Amino acid sequence: MGKKILVVGQGGREHALVWKLSQSPQVDKIYAAPGNPGIAQLAQCVDIAASDVPGLLDFARREKIDFTVVGPEDPLMNGIVDAFKEEGLKIFGPTAKAARLEGSKVFSKELMHKYNIPTAAYRVFDDPDAAIGFACSFTDQGRPVVIKADGLAAGKGVVIAATSQEARQAVNEIMREKVFGEAGQRIVVEEFLQGEEVSVFALADGRRAEFLVAAQDHKRVFDNDMGPNTGGMGAYTHPPIYTPALHEQVDQQILQPTVQAMAQEGCPYQGVLYAGLMITADGPKVLEFNARFGDPETQVIMPVIEGDLLPLLEAAAGGNLDSIEIKVRPDYCVCVVLASGGYPGAYQKGYPIKGLENLADSTLVFHAGTALQDGQLVTGGGRVMALVTKASSMENALDDVYSQIKHIDFTGMHYRTDIGRRALNRGR
Repeated sequence: MGKKILVVGQGGREHALVWKLSQSPQVDKIYAAPGNPGIAQLAQCVDIAASDVPGLLDFARREKIDFTVVGPEDPLMNGIVDAFKEEGLKIFGPTAKAARLEGSKVFSKELMHKYNIPTAAYRVFDDPDAAIGFACSFTDQGRPVVIKADGLAAGKGVVIAATSQEARQAVNEIMREKVFGEAGQRIVVEEFLQGEEVSVFALADGRRAEFLVAAQDHKRVFDNDMGPNTGGMGAYTHPPIYTPALHEQVDQQILQPTVQAMAQEGCPYQGVLYAGLMITADGPKVLEFNARFGDPETQVIMPVIEGDLLPLLEAAAGGNLDSIEIKVRPDYCVCVVLASGGYPGAYQKGYPIKGLENLADSTLVFHAGTALQDGQLVTGGGRVMALVTKASSMENALDDVYSQIKHIDFTGMHYRTDIGRRALNRGR
């Protein structure tokens, strides 16, 4: 009898996880809570919100779920792993205390400072006037400064202020106007790091980290990194900047020390360790940690993992990563997000999505913001779906994905046309 798996979440990341887990010979049935129309082609979607920890726990008990995989960060911060483990249920992800690595910028920065893990110089403030004064000590010298809300803010709690006016406005909005609620009780003000960003993903079992893959995503909504930040407009694996020599440095100075530090602090870290790094002239420095797989990075990571994903996740959750071997294909995998008109601002929903039947069989489609309306697939969110291709060269992967996008159409559809261009330019 195969295993019953529950995947928590409803976006493109969760679709990619379900797609990969569905290939496991050990898996008999996958449930997704709440899932989406794309996920529904591979799993049984159940109408339980990802934030409903008691509802998810009750479902897992009732259906005798063998293993649960948590996609988004909110359930992790809200203790889903603790609740499941107390009931003897196996689950992949960090406990609420360990998830503070993402959930509290202050906790994360102080941990890095204590254990000499390289990051930007910073100070923590609970007084807005003091924070403004410190932030302006950078901007008055013509240097940008980074202002971060302590808690989760749906990816919008980080402001890069270039002027004193921008710094003052950011602090006031976060701390006085409470635009992010309690997440802005405290803030971190830190130096702005120059360099190139890279996302590094590892699995952690509470004692050590095993490297999975590096990727780069594209946060800004428009080409040439213009416009406001989004949840991510595209990504690719194996960025040329992430050389074997750089990986050795990252592993020894960041990944292993972080897992060991968490264990020493009494909150062993099990799950995905996602380090957002800036590769500076002084070496790699941590911008932030995330306690789960990235989105849209997961959409390009899953296709390059060789073999069965389930044993890897089970080994991390069970504290025995030394019992398995992680193999990753050298292929370049690229995804481009197709977004609704107006995203990341206000946008309309309910537009029919056309052309999916014309895509090549090798093209992967991961649904994010889609819905069914009278049997018709329509837009239902800001980031609607991601098209994913892979090839032995970055150039071929990019050519493939952009040729496939031409088949898809919905009212207001927009996407970046320069995903992966930096990697191509670096390789030339």
